[in-house]
Amino acid sequence: MGCCQSSFLKLPFSDDNKNNRREQEQRRENQQQQHSSQPTNGTEKSGGLGGGGAGGVPSFTEFSFADLKVATNNFSPEFIVSESGEKASNVVYKGRLQNQNNSNNRSWIAVKKFTKLAWPDPKQFADEAWGVGKLRHKRLANLIGYCCDGDERLLVAEYMPNDTLSKHLFHWENQTIEWAMRLRVALYITEALDYCSSEGRPLYHDLNAYRVLFDENGDPRLSCFGLMKNSMDGKSYSTNLAYTPPEYLRNGRVTPESVIFSFGTVLLDLLSGKHIPPSHALDMIRGKNILLLMDSHLEGNFSTEEATVVFDLASRCLQYEPGERPNTKDLVMTLAPLQNKPDVLSYVMLGIPKHEEAPPTPQHPLSPMGDACSRMDLTAIHQILVMTHYKDDEGTNELSFQEWTQQMRDMLEARKRGDVAFRDKDFKTAVECYSQTSLSMPSYHLISESVRASVCCSLASCLLVQFIDVGTMVSPTVYARRSLCHLLCDQPDAALRDAMQAQCVYPDWSTAFYMQAVALAKLDMHKDAADMLNEAATLEEKKQRSGR
Repeated sequence: MGCCQSSFLKLPFSDDNKNNRREQEQRRENQQQQHSSQPTNGTEKSGGLGGGGAGGVPSFTEFSFADLKVATNNFSPEFIVSESGEKASNVVYKGRLQNQNNSNNRSWIAVKKFTKLAWPDPKQFADEAWGVGKLRHKRLANLIGYCCDGDERLLVAEYMPNDTLSKHLFHWENQTIEWAMRLRVALYITEALDYCSSEGRPLYHDLNAYRVLFDENGDPRLSCFGLMKNSMDGKSYSTNLAYTPPEYLRNGRVTPESVIFSFGTVLLDLLSGKHIPPSHALDMIRGKNILLLMDSHLEGNFSTEEATVVFDLASRCLQYEPGERPNTKDLVMTLAPLQNKPDVLSYVMLGIPKHEEAPPTPQHPLSPMGDACSRMDLTAIHQILVMTHYKDDEGTNELSFQEWTQQMRDMLEARKRGDVAFRDKDFKTAVECYSQTSLSMPSYHLISESVRASVCCSLASCLLVQFIDVGTMVSPTVYARRSLCHLLCDQPDAALRDAMQAQCVYPDWSTAFYMQAVALAKLDMHKDAADMLNEAATLEEKKQRSGR
């Protein structure tokens, strides 16, 4: 879906909203001051990506609930990526959010939505999130933000598009994971754990095959969500008790040694291709039945010597006494020498395509507007916008006026001059005139009750707060026209902002999406442009079917 980032909107709020916003801003400033004085991450020594957006990872920040609601299509069930679906206690969604500070403007994100009151203290939740958000490493699916609005608690992380280790290991369709890739998964997990431990975050809650994710290159990464509990006072382990560290069963506490035990169960998963209880596996290991325990789907394509080393390591990780288990550095030192295909890319070993394909083109014929935008024919787009005039504004601004004022007449006159300049292709003058209208016209009456009700769940509700408070009518067509003017003046950034604003005013308007597609293409973001073009065509077809 198209994106509307709240930072673009400088809107007045009610007193309650202003107070909430001030509290959030104050909390953010306090947290940034508190954490900025601490060492960044030490990722240089750990082979990480670095902070502050280095390596394509955005800086950690606080998101508004409205932004995440838009990004996940109002937390649509279609966007759920938790393997337990809606039954999961804390559901994870994928989403897409505009990020002004990221050169990869529109990137996918993973959003973990906690149950109500899971973290009743907002400061405690925010502090925990900031602690995890400092971490930046190429073996982690890094945490890039959080949300703490009212009772809502959410975490935002990099999105990993190629499923989980559980899916590839237990529920594969075309091929099982080959032996060399299993060794790589084991090493990368230990590197992530070792990095977290070196940065003062040695505890990982409920480490299992679902926590290991595969990025766009097929490289395994450890989910950052496991670095925080599911609730302030909740359990650290949600899996069957047979897989839980024995000391956790005794005292309910997670220790660094508990994480090593859980890693041992993941090693067993990698070796056997099944999720078997550690006690059963240890009995087989003690009986020297290693070959019997190995995954039969490997069909013998593995080194017995390497498998023996991994089994011995798993046995040490699963020791009953925590003090007898290895530490993370021991794990890395044991697994690193076993890597035997360093030059083969991960997605090749997984047997999956590299996740860089452009979104598919629409399956239905493009409209004249869609065709013009796909060809980036600005002249044709201009002709269509002139012919369409303001008919698409009908129904988007149901305001009543009791009297006309001089200010109203001035604004209408400025818009009229802008329309003439736009028609005559004097685009610089058109931008000036449209800007004089502030893209809005004042009134003395509140928005109608029907519109007030309809906008409560719409993408534009944040913007319409302004209409209700001060009586303002915003024209999506003016935004679209000014967006085209910016494009013709070689200002694609400004064009993208105006196209996004048009979408905020009219969330289902295909023209707003089409204009975003052209602006994104001008910014050389061709994959995102194709994606946006597809969304615009889908919206257009949906509108035609509904007969609107």
